Amino acid sequence: MARRHKTGPLLRLPLFLLITGIVSASMYVPAIFAVTVDDHHSARAFFYAGTLGLVVVTLVALALAGRVPRHGDMGQLLALAATFAVLPVFLAVPAHEAIRTTSFLNAYFDMVSAVTTTGADVFGDPRRLPEAVHLWRAQVGWMGGLLMWVAASAILAPMSLGGFEVTARGEPGRGASVSGLGKAADPRQRLVRVVGTLAPIYVGLTAVLWLSLLLAGDRSLVALCHAMSVMATSGISPVGGIEGSTSGIAGEFILFLFLAFALSRLTFSSDTAVQGGAKLYHDPEFRIGILIVTGVPLLLFLRHWIGAYDVDAGEDILTGLRALWGAMFTVLSFLTTTGFVSSDWADAHGWSGLATPGVILLGLAVMGGGVATTAGGVRLLRVYALYLAGLREMERLVHPSSVSGAGGRMARIQRDGAFIAWVFFMLFALSLALAVMGFAATGARFEDAIVLSVAALSTTGPLTSAGAEVAIDLGTLDAPAKIIFCAAMIVGRLETLAIIALLTTDSWRR
Repeated sequence: MARRHKTGPLLRLPLFLLITGIVSASMYVPAIFAVTVDDHHSARAFFYAGTLGLVVVTLVALALAGRVPRHGDMGQLLALAATFAVLPVFLAVPAHEAIRTTSFLNAYFDMVSAVTTTGADVFGDPRRLPEAVHLWRAQVGWMGGLLMWVAASAILAPMSLGGFEVTARGEPGRGASVSGLGKAADPRQRLVRVVGTLAPIYVGLTAVLWLSLLLAGDRSLVALCHAMSVMATSGISPVGGIEGSTSGIAGEFILFLFLAFALSRLTFSSDTAVQGGAKLYHDPEFRIGILIVTGVPLLLFLRHWIGAYDVDAGEDILTGLRALWGAMFTVLSFLTTTGFVSSDWADAHGWSGLATPGVILLGLAVMGGGVATTAGGVRLLRVYALYLAGLREMERLVHPSSVSGAGGRMARIQRDGAFIAWVFFMLFALSLALAVMGFAATGARFEDAIVLSVAALSTTGPLTSAGAEVAIDLGTLDAPAKIIFCAAMIVGRLETLAIIALLTTDSWRR
């Protein structure tokens, strides 16, 4: 006889309804903050929207009190997709009312950008927005990051999606257990367990980062927004980026340390590691990330010194070290798809002598951060699987009858992981091509269409300013281009394999 899991009345409600209730209650935070800064118009906008949301959620919950969810994991995946595509309509209501000088499409665009942790800024000058709206944007991005942390373990891992299709945990016979719960566990119970495990870590790290930035000299609002943006890799800032903050290089160093959590899931969890392989220094994602963060800046740094040697010129060592630091911070920021730019980045790419340093940032964003983190892009574990497959093919060219001796290197990759990674990369490239054609059809230049497409699909919104030769003003895009950008952000956050699973009837039958 199958065991029946006892669930409370809240767990029997649809996941999307629960998320709506949580975000409705969270609107009281910017409302209270707006009262403290004497912005009563914004306070009313957030208070009324939050209250209305809670009333509607309560009425719907009472109507569905006796209903039992039917679709398990697929229902939760559908709720995740609705959170990124439909919920921003509600999230945009108080922001649109508080700003008063923007269209509802711009407000919806901004909320999609926030909840998908993209951080694309459609408003331009940060002084245009009330401080309560700045807090709300960062808060929505932070909640979107927490949602992805939880969804990775509770929703995507049991379905072998979101990068788990490459890991050995997703391989048949190895088990995809997450926090002690296997595929057979009740999805609702699994969700509660994962939230109880990961949410305190996420909140605690954000609080520590906030306090650290306060001690470094940032204002409270700026420190909080930057702390939430780094943990969610959203890149949202109330002062136009960290170059506008007052914490200086000390603040950048603190942010640099916390950006490392987006390089590998093993920095805070072991649910993508096989038994006995959970040591961080053995993790291929973390090692590749460190290699890129140190290797790319060194190449830019040495390129300058080689040129300086040829012309018998050079600068003082302090300027050189600051340029090196600016390159390291910016490389890590865009590799994790956060998009913060160091105040020394201008010196860094000036030293490199590259005419278009934004191409490097585009490549880093496409590569992305770790599997099952808040980062976007192709993900480092998939890149590693493709690297191993390429290495193996080159070995076979020399020794066609050889037997692979990858050994421990393949411990975290399942048998057909390289093939699945290649399929995902092709789907990503296809999505990129479609997005470029869509933007080009709206009248965008080819170079701008590429930047917009990569920024949306990799969830790295700041690429529109740092990755383009001339910064792209998202506010000047016409309505079709903004809709295409929103769709691309949703595809980039959910990933194409998850969308294909939602559209496949066999997945729903199972």
